[in-house]
Amino acid sequence: MAIVAYTDGSSLGNPGPGGFGLILLETEKKVKKEIAEGFRMTTNNRMELLAVIRALELLKFTNTEITIYSDSKYVIDSVEKKWVFGWVKKGFKGKKNEDLWRRFLSVYQLHQVRFQWVKGHAGNEWNERADQLAVGAANDSKNFKIDSYFELHRDQE
Repeated sequence: MAIVAYTDGSSLGNPGPGGFGLILLETEKKVKKEIAEGFRMTTNNRMELLAVIRALELLKFTNTEITIYSDSKYVIDSVEKKWVFGWVKKGFKGKKNEDLWRRFLSVYQLHQVRFQWVKGHAGNEWNERADQLAVGAANDSKNFKIDSYFELHRDQE
């Protein structure tokens, strides 16, 4: 079964309160699942990457085919241009978001992942909805989670 995910991240300030949104669609059944989470202090890039990670973590079976639509060049280029694999070899020296990249790689290898860049704020229905979820989560201070790694290490990043 092929899956499609639309992901987006948001940060109100960089760093600042942030959130991510994701939408999972089964291509055959068109069943939709929406997830959004907000954090009290984070960055836009962390939220973009976390949205992708959570989409992959939600997959129930290994070796699932998934196409991830994202407007984040940071995430897509890091994987498609294989930069992240070079960062691993160099121990992530001088690179930000090591915790999330390692988490990403642990789930990425379990599936058949394809990335597709989509222009943000250009009228794509699902990308616009993922953006609404991310911004809504970034504004929902009563439900904020703590991005512990970022808050503990942000001076080092």
